[in-house]
Amino acid sequence: MKIWIDLDNTPHVPFFLPIIQELERRGHRVILTARDAFQVCELADETGIEYIKIGRHYGKNPIMKIVGLMWRSVQLLPFCMRQRPDLALSHGSRAQVLLCNMLRIPTILTTDYEYGRTIPMARPKWLILPDALSNSQLPPRMKRLRFYRGIKEDVYVPKFKPDPSILGELGLSREETIVTVRPPANEAHYHNPESDILLVELMSRICQTPGIRAVLLPRTHQQGQFLRANYPHWFVCSKTIIPTRALNGLNLLWFSDFLVSGGGTMNREAAALEIPVYSIFRGKIGAVDRSLEREGRLILVRTVEEVWTRIKFTPRKKARQADNNPRAALLDIVDHIEDIMQKENLQSGRQ
Repeated sequence: MKIWIDLDNTPHVPFFLPIIQELERRGHRVILTARDAFQVCELADETGIEYIKIGRHYGKNPIMKIVGLMWRSVQLLPFCMRQRPDLALSHGSRAQVLLCNMLRIPTILTTDYEYGRTIPMARPKWLILPDALSNSQLPPRMKRLRFYRGIKEDVYVPKFKPDPSILGELGLSREETIVTVRPPANEAHYHNPESDILLVELMSRICQTPGIRAVLLPRTHQQGQFLRANYPHWFVCSKTIIPTRALNGLNLLWFSDFLVSGGGTMNREAAALEIPVYSIFRGKIGAVDRSLEREGRLILVRTVEEVWTRIKFTPRKKARQADNNPRAALLDIVDHIEDIMQKENLQSGRQ
């Protein structure tokens, strides 16, 4: 069958790459589109996958978000009519779901955050979720649910191979304590300004601490410009650096001593790699992060005081090998996709 995957956000590129390979190994044809947002296209180009770039990001204004959603659905229409996919798959592409619902193409959405919002017309037909969400309060109308073991980062972390050349590229030394810092997603609907306060306090502590350097990963070019303009002291003597290109996040984490992030995929990537991770996300905490916190794989930082008391500025031992053992998530997800395709094919045959 022909499966259409829409890459809507940066983390979707590494997540879907093993899924694409496994689907193609099983004989399915996969076609790809990508939104020109964040580092989506840059990372997709680095992987060598073929895609069609359609649409862009419209910022944090709620009205423009809705306008952008509608317009991108229109922009995707010619591609969809030309390719005629049997199934649409994404990790949160509301534009794809909206269009396919109108065209009666079955949609599968994989997601790991239960508090995401969307308009009623953009609700997917099927949901594939990590098992941490099995006891969560999900939308009452969603009855076609499938669950996979582990977290979504388990899909691609086993394929990771460390590359130490990143240290030279960034001008870093193994003798330094390196912290990767991911600012909050201040354009997201779930953003809480308290996260920004915690970020500023964290960077103040980093700037006062000898022997530590920060690699700051803005979510957008505009966010990077804002931070440089408003906090120039962070960057004095290269205390803090912003990479000039999109990096392999797993590789950067592997050579970091710990991560402090405003939430999202990078937190869970660090947890999957067993790298110390502190979250300064102050929106609604999802079931996956609550589960990781209970397991001791993620530490939530809730106050300015905890920035100084809970975050440990200590180097870690980096001599161990990466864990490349297969994890259940990838095959669970692809098995679910195939089972859904079979059910949809049977349903269409009865109509």
